Amino acid sequence: MNLTYEIIPEDKSEYCRELCNELMTFQKSNAYIRPEFFDGMNFETRMVPSLKNAIHNYIVVVKDEDKIVGYVYSNISPKEAYSNEFATFFDLSSVNNKNVGCLSQFYIKDEFRQTGVGSKLFNMSMKWLKQFDDVDDYFIFVSNGNNHALEFYKQKGFTFSHDILDGFITVLRSNKKGCSMEDYS
Repeated sequence: MNLTYEIIPEDKSEYCRELCNELMTFQKSNAYIRPEFFDGMNFETRMVPSLKNAIHNYIVVVKDEDKIVGYVYSNISPKEAYSNEFATFFDLSSVNNKNVGCLSQFYIKDEFRQTGVGSKLFNMSMKWLKQFDDVDDYFIFVSNGNNHALEFYKQKGFTFSHDILDGFITVLRSNKKGCSMEDYS
């Protein structure tokens, strides 16, 4: 393996299309609550709208040679962006500031898991999120059946907040007070 990490601009988000679509397929294959919700989810319906609705976006791809084998997408968005026709993802009144940070999408090809790639991408994402002084609350939304991801995020300091859509999504939360910058170096 010859892994490199590259921060890419929003206008290169197309690089993530294939892996984003793989992520949706992976989530559906693991879901035991409403897997049909994933039928309409793909790069065009998930990543593109999120990029447009966010105030700031951060995309990191990891490559083995020239092949993209994983990515993380995080954003800073108005908290109201998380209340829409699909769901209300958290109690908006529980967030004091007007913006929140979200680790929105995270996917690594199977053969590159358990190699440290996930921790590296997670740490890069959290370091980026923590730089915004006007953001104190961070969220990760984990689809049902993705227990490995759920445990990974809990080990990284995120805690269970609540479930939405009858357990379809588990909401994990952290805040600036709950962890220090040294945690993400």
